Amino acid sequence: MRLKDYDNDDGKRVWLSDDELTRLIEQAETPHQRLAFLLAGRVGLRRSEIIKVCPQDLVDGPTGDHIRVWESYAKRDKYREPPVPKEVVTIAETLAYQQDDDEPLLDVAGSTVYRWVRRAADALEEETGDRGWQYLDVHDLRRTWGTYLLEQGVIPSVVMSFGGWEDWDTFRKHYLGEFSPEAIRRERGKVDFLEGGDEEAEVVHPGTLTPTVSQHSVN
Repeated sequence: MRLKDYDNDDGKRVWLSDDELTRLIEQAETPHQRLAFLLAGRVGLRRSEIIKVCPQDLVDGPTGDHIRVWESYAKRDKYREPPVPKEVVTIAETLAYQQDDDEPLLDVAGSTVYRWVRRAADALEEETGDRGWQYLDVHDLRRTWGTYLLEQGVIPSVVMSFGGWEDWDTFRKHYLGEFSPEAIRRERGKVDFLEGGDEEAEVVHPGTLTPTVSQHSVN
């Protein structure tokens, strides 16, 4: 886990390792909770978007399974299509078995998703003794997802498209200039007097990649 202070707010930004994210997802007590955790940490959805996903938003095309995330669910006039893992499709199909295609899969408020994440994080803090879990918010799962995609070599402009970011400068500041716990471990392994890490692994600093994009806010 990696923590960083906010510029002007209390609390801290959190980046989970892939193992920590998996452990959080495993804390889900119901299929609804698991789906919410996956939509945040494996698909990059915002809390307000998670609670609006309907069965009809999941689509299968030539590039695999995607989810249509609408900027306005009422107008449905602008959207993005981040890819989704098979588990998301499987859970969604199970939950959608006895409901209409245009009904949200998670019939809860955004504050409920927040409480689910906090309850899981509290359980992991008690289990691991790592006080960093107390800072975890739903948005940190999206933050972890975006950084992970960049470090896996996904082109920044594609990550921006998947995540709905339009302002290149802000995206570069908050994502290209940050690292996951895995990247820190790999870089540490290159230093001969520091024990641990993977000395053979190489990581490319995502900040060296500079696509051209235009403006809007990053969150």
